[in-house]
Amino acid sequence: MVKKCLFPAAGYGTRFLPATKAMPKEMLPILNKPLIQYGVEEAMSAGISDIAFVTGRGKRAIEDHFDLSYELEHQIKGTNKESYLNDINKIIQKCTFSYTRQIEMKGLGHAILSGETLIGNEPFSVILADDLCINSNSHGVLYQMIKIYEKYKCSIVAIEEIDKNETNRYGIIEGKLIEEGLYLISNMVEKPNPKDAPSNLAIIGRYILTPDIFEILKNTKAGVGGEIQITDALLAQAKNGMVLAYKFKGKRFDCGNIDGFVEATNHFYKLLKK
Repeated sequence: MVKKCLFPAAGYGTRFLPATKAMPKEMLPILNKPLIQYGVEEAMSAGISDIAFVTGRGKRAIEDHFDLSYELEHQIKGTNKESYLNDINKIIQKCTFSYTRQIEMKGLGHAILSGETLIGNEPFSVILADDLCINSNSHGVLYQMIKIYEKYKCSIVAIEEIDKNETNRYGIIEGKLIEEGLYLISNMVEKPNPKDAPSNLAIIGRYILTPDIFEILKNTKAGVGGEIQITDALLAQAKNGMVLAYKFKGKRFDCGNIDGFVEATNHFYKLLKK
């Protein structure tokens, strides 16, 4: 069973400067809820309550958000604002939170490796809070992926079709369709030029990983950008076994850039006004 979810949250968020100079990008709000809370709620909807964070310097706000605030609760007790904390307090009551720090920014692969002590020797999920995923018709992306894991017991990445001209922003997969929306990966390339991309199927910020990925990451050399890429480690895993790519049901907002952040805000605002 997949019982833990790891949130790599150590990045600087430079695309949102100066807003992220003193505030973690994961705490940027879509309406009145920070991105990281949407991610934790998705994990919870998939049956996961053991939440692990890989943070960095200046990220204390994440820990404070998932903790009780006695002074604040005292100030608003008995007022019409008391209910504003209901959702986050339910999360705090139902989940267990653990934290470690990524001392050096060496890429997503290194961030995931930094979380090994929090995960241990068991399969786990990974959510990148920048990718805000919704699905109004069925279960969330992570829930969908866990159901696939229960059948195949291997690492799985979530993918979506993108414009071929944008492949240099993503990890791109190549594979054989084995079920509707499910590919057996034969190749993965991190941020290829469009002319070199094997497909337009891009990996987004949802993963289920088997624990042997940690040992593979320890032996993975720095790749694109001088960073340890999870894509390179997953390719090594695929060559020695099986890694699947799942074309998920739902919509993703890329909140790692201004356009996607505004799109997500407008979407949730329209839902609020319905």
